[in-house]
Amino acid sequence: MQDLTFLTTEELAKKIRYSARYIRRHLVDYKLHEGVHYTRPFGGKKMLFIWERIQEEMNVDQMSIPLASGGICHG
Repeated sequence: MQDLTFLTTEELAKKIRYSARYIRRHLVDYKLHEGVHYTRPFGGKKMLFIWERIQEEMNVDQMSIPLASGGICHG
């Protein structure tokens, strides 16, 4: 199994330069999904984000161009 880097909401906020509040209200469950981008250890409320998965998601968004037809050009 590969080594994964787990970050708290505050640590992630510093890395991607968004506020922790914005991450919790606008990114969680809309762009970042439980089980893929973050986990809730021990069934609690605290979220730990998987940095490598978030980096992958950010790179995909930077390399794609939205098309008028609703598709995406990966260029």
